[in-house]
Amino acid sequence: MAGRVLVNGVSAATVSVFDRGLSYGDGLFETIRFVHGAAPLWLRHMARLRDGCRRLHLPPPDVATLSSESAAVASGMDHAVVRISVTRGMGERGYAPPPSPVATRIVAGFEAPPMRGDVYASGVRARWCETRLGLQPLLAGLKHLNRLEQVLARAEWLDPSVGEGLMCDTDGYVISGTMTNVFAVLDGELMTPILDRCGVAGVARAEVLAARPAARVMAMRPEELVRASEVFLSSSVRGILPVQAVGDTVYGPGPVTRALQQHWRGLGFPMEQA
Repeated sequence: MAGRVLVNGVSAATVSVFDRGLSYGDGLFETIRFVHGAAPLWLRHMARLRDGCRRLHLPPPDVATLSSESAAVASGMDHAVVRISVTRGMGERGYAPPPSPVATRIVAGFEAPPMRGDVYASGVRARWCETRLGLQPLLAGLKHLNRLEQVLARAEWLDPSVGEGLMCDTDGYVISGTMTNVFAVLDGELMTPILDRCGVAGVARAEVLAARPAARVMAMRPEELVRASEVFLSSSVRGILPVQAVGDTVYGPGPVTRALQQHWRGLGFPMEQA
């Protein structure tokens, strides 16, 4: 996929083979949607990145620098996706982190994926993935560079009519999609899985929870999702996506989903893109 890439502020398409991000997945990333040069969820992305750096003991990048470089790689694109990756940088062989790491900063800009209006109107089909998410509370919520579980889950299907796969943890609790967070309306209440043992706490998820403070964050089993009146997915790139079916269980977009789609539009995101 062609795109514009800056590595530590310099146009490049490679990093050192000794970078710890490549060797060990030692780092974090953010995937940010830009619309006509603006990133409505920028502050949430930066807050998550700072928190991730704190938790992994990584030197945090300068936010002003990230803003300038993101604008540069997204320039000229009406609809862009900017990926910011921060690694612990170069290191000696072995797992022990360098005592004074110098982070590697990668900022890449791409054309946003097509956004079909019918997907937002009718919803996407989803399936259950066999791949389970391992439990690791120290990494729970972080968008760290190791996404192998998601890679294996996404490799489970080729059917283009299936838009997402839902994943459980090794104890059988619902956690997320391969690239989205999951919400359900049960008995009139908005709910989303708790992510204190694994999973990525998405910035779109955070926006939904801020817009709906009464929503419950709880442990959820697949059978609870079956009896939901509404199910939708949240993504910082794709927004609020109704789920029309998970396997043989059929849903319809309801008032909660529609209200949050309207909230998304109010932030400045389109619900479709030509």
